[in-house]
Amino acid sequence: MNFKKINKILNPKTIALIGATDRSGSVGLGICKNLLEGKKDRKIFFVNPFRKKIFGQKSYDVIGSIKEPIDLVIVVVPAKIVLKIIKEVVREKVGGIIIISAGFAEAGKKGKILQDKIIETVKKADIPLVGPNCLGILRPSINLNASFAPVSPQKGKIAFISQSGALVDSIIDRSFVENYGFSLIVSYGNEAGLSMCDFLEWAKDDPETKAIGVYVEAIKDGRRFMKVAREVVKKKPLLILKAGKTKTGQKAVSSHTAALAGSQKICSAAFKQVGALEVDSLEELFDNLEALAWQPRCKNGIAVLTNGGGCGVLVADYCEKLGVKLSKLDQKVFRKLEKSKIMHPSFSRGNPLDIIGDALSDRYELAMEVLLSQENVHGLIVAQTLQTMTEVEKNAKVTIAAKKRWPKKPIIALFMGGKYILPGEKMLEKNKIPNYSDPRRAALAISALIKNK
Repeated sequence: MNFKKINKILNPKTIALIGATDRSGSVGLGICKNLLEGKKDRKIFFVNPFRKKIFGQKSYDVIGSIKEPIDLVIVVVPAKIVLKIIKEVVREKVGGIIIISAGFAEAGKKGKILQDKIIETVKKADIPLVGPNCLGILRPSINLNASFAPVSPQKGKIAFISQSGALVDSIIDRSFVENYGFSLIVSYGNEAGLSMCDFLEWAKDDPETKAIGVYVEAIKDGRRFMKVAREVVKKKPLLILKAGKTKTGQKAVSSHTAALAGSQKICSAAFKQVGALEVDSLEELFDNLEALAWQPRCKNGIAVLTNGGGCGVLVADYCEKLGVKLSKLDQKVFRKLEKSKIMHPSFSRGNPLDIIGDALSDRYELAMEVLLSQENVHGLIVAQTLQTMTEVEKNAKVTIAAKKRWPKKPIIALFMGGKYILPGEKMLEKNKIPNYSDPRRAALAISALIKNK
């Protein structure tokens, strides 16, 4: 892959939007607004022969009227005139193209013929293409929102590469609740030009990216994917959510992006062979990405701290199913706790360590200290069930303090509840400690940190 060329798309200094409009409810309007968010960082040009001005800015009749070199062209016009537009665009020797418009291979035989002609045109001109039938590209750290997503996400350490654009919109919205951010979001649609593998290679070497997530319906070039994925996982964790696992799902894939879903068994075997972690849901994908972006990896062998026996048992069950080992605790741990005046005499002498339901933050603080001090405890799940006396915010504070004292050991929070745990959850996530409301989610997150060691 030519990184210089892909950077024209991922770090453009000049952008032209063909199909720009201020018409209410239109895709072109959404892209205009998003592009203008980054107008201090790059020049934005609007192209629409039926508008003299858009948002107070000059609108050009054709791209050829713009007198400056254009790094990135975004096309959002009806499919039937896209080929004509692309022929005009390649004459201007632009850096790269994103075709947002739908109505190509995913729409049937006529659309496929049209898409093939576009591919031939851009290949001959040696211009990289994203799409068609895609949402676009977002890089929050450089204020680039070259998409029609309803809102720009927070900047962060997660790269998300998705065959689906609609999923991206919902995930961005959810990210504000969960408080994670992105280094890169790509919706590549029909994959007529640049592929998932191209963006994987880019994210592999991107210093901002700490973890990479992929939503894929079909892998276009299996051999190249295997080669690229092997190189990616040497540097960064790669998590994959594969859709089209059933016969019904495979039919849906073909009508969505005109792709062939392929055998699920073969895909799963390939993911395992290259060292990628396959997940079963969007929730699992982003739970794990959040942990991997925020926390250090660890060896197998963790401790579980809880104020509720049932919660601890559930965590232990899920850990065993996932191959996560609970470290054997030294008798010194228990003796130190027994000598303390604040520890309940009935605390459990095992792992999970149950410090009983009436535990206040001082009990949590002491328990975390003795657990994380133990050499064979490589990570910690801190569970909190909500009792009348539970000090949610104070428990969050002592957890944050423990993380600062033990930065090389991951801490996963399991503050269970809803409304009343929100203040503590916000504190934790502000300090890059992921919190999960369900024992299975917490166990999966710590498992991801172990498997990606």
